[in-house]
Amino acid sequence: MSDLLAHRGPDGSGMWVDPAGRAGFAHRRLTIIDLDTGQQPMTDGTGNWITYNGEVYNYPELRRELGGHFRTTSDTEVVLRAYDRWGASCLDRFRGMFAFALWDDRGETLFCARDRFGIKPFYYTIQAGTLYFASEIKALLPFLPAIETDMEAMKDYLSFQFCLGGKTLFKGVRELPPGHFLRVSRGHVEVRRYWEVFYDHDQSLSAAEARDQMRALMEESVRLHLRADVPVGAYVSGGFDSSAVASLASRSVEGLRAFTGAFPAEGSAFDESRYARDLAATSGLELDVVPIGENDFVSSIERVIYHLDQPVAGPGSFPQFMVSGHAARHRKVLLGGQGGDEIFGGYARYLIAYFEQCIKGAIDGTMHAGNFVVTYESIIPNLSSLRAYKPLLQEFWQEGLFQDLDRRYFRLVNRANHLEDEVRWGLLGDYSPFDSFREIFHGSNVKKESYFDSMTHFDFKTLLPALLHVEDRVSMAHGLESRVPFLDHEIVELAAKIPADVKFESGHLKHVLRQALGDLLPDSIRERTDKMGFPVPFHDWLSRPGPVRDFVVDVFSSDAAAGRELVDNRKVLRGLADESRYGRKIWGLLSLELWQRAFHDQESAYKGLTRKEVLA
Repeated sequence: MSDLLAHRGPDGSGMWVDPAGRAGFAHRRLTIIDLDTGQQPMTDGTGNWITYNGEVYNYPELRRELGGHFRTTSDTEVVLRAYDRWGASCLDRFRGMFAFALWDDRGETLFCARDRFGIKPFYYTIQAGTLYFASEIKALLPFLPAIETDMEAMKDYLSFQFCLGGKTLFKGVRELPPGHFLRVSRGHVEVRRYWEVFYDHDQSLSAAEARDQMRALMEESVRLHLRADVPVGAYVSGGFDSSAVASLASRSVEGLRAFTGAFPAEGSAFDESRYARDLAATSGLELDVVPIGENDFVSSIERVIYHLDQPVAGPGSFPQFMVSGHAARHRKVLLGGQGGDEIFGGYARYLIAYFEQCIKGAIDGTMHAGNFVVTYESIIPNLSSLRAYKPLLQEFWQEGLFQDLDRRYFRLVNRANHLEDEVRWGLLGDYSPFDSFREIFHGSNVKKESYFDSMTHFDFKTLLPALLHVEDRVSMAHGLESRVPFLDHEIVELAAKIPADVKFESGHLKHVLRQALGDLLPDSIRERTDKMGFPVPFHDWLSRPGPVRDFVVDVFSSDAAAGRELVDNRKVLRGLADESRYGRKIWGLLSLELWQRAFHDQESAYKGLTRKEVLA
């Protein structure tokens, strides 16, 4: 199921609907029907009814623990039975990705929950005393009084290219945060956290123990994620994380089929397939390389934004959409490497931020303070991995050098630094994204000893859900299920316990992970330091005559774009040639304009839909 919709009416009834148009009402005198087939949603026979999206991978173990008779072999029935046995605490026992809504007739309660990491989506809105929820925002739009932009969310998006704190770009629509449940009982709506990661270092844990425990947990997680009644494949990007997952999976799946993308017309800088081929040769993968070009961008980018519901993260969503479309013709489930960078510290900006603080510590004579888990001397040999980031270093050190740690990291992740002219900031209110950033950066679950933990924690709580948003939407757009074995809570909890000086030894990014899984990979992948995500030649296309430049100029030149209230797109158009190769300003504003085209400009069409047409 890719979409949920629920309603709790003024008479105390509840309703849920999935994308096929099935709907049911849960009244005090329980009567549940399917509007299309006349059949009932799944029930445990004791007054609990569920609509469910996702997978609980440890359901066979939970089934044995629960005992008794089961009518099906599905994990959905296990979720129902687990709730009946343990109530809300059943969530502590699930290992997987899920979003579900469960009507408890005996307690006259609607219980909704989302997995710990936000792998599966859950949105809701409350209108005139009615709660509606869905796994796609577009399903909620006909129930809103108007399609309007949330100004605080807009400031978040302009700063980070994602929203914080459960906000969405649609005014009145909220996202249930990862690791939270929502409960409605007798007219009261409660949202509560049920899981948190605590960076409470175990100083007795040696590097060797951390390595061995992490290897065992990763092997177990991949084994669980391979549970499926259809053949499973893998995404391989040429980087460490996806390659390690695919290599582990290939030990259980002979001839594992793997998929990657490349831009063959753009040269080696945008073709990572050579690394994927090295992995295929050593791990016995059947590799598909999907060629992607300018015309693919022009023909698909509006569909990408539509499926995303709101713009989020970088241009990697486009090639992911293309690869997923190809993969869906051959597999229905794929494993990926999402999460490794945020859990284990794989982004070059961590090294940039630490390098600055090491210089400051060396000058001030405070290198032994708790915030410095590597020394100035030890970090020097690893700075070669920043070679491609020299333009970012120049910009980063232009102002604010040696400011407080939170302000310096905010500057590294803030994408609004170059949006002074294009955005009409005075219309967006007084809300400060930096204040929201600081609340997460200085979270009470993060000890103050490690700058490294504060940085990775912010990305884990904000960037990772944004990337998972992309992963889920672009795969599900093609009916493809994407699974992410790094995001098992036992792995995350172990990583949070590992002391930062072990995780970030001498400035080695993802040090523990490389120690634990490096032997699975060919030297070309294990030793590379130049991985920069899924490289997309967007700026190259934009800088030369061709279909992408023509498309972007047409978008920003339209009458609708010229009339936007919050962004001066005429200034955007004049500045197309000014952005650096690694900037994301034009991408972010293009995504924003395409989003407004798809939803704001289509408000009358959404408002004209009947409830059943929304669900068709």
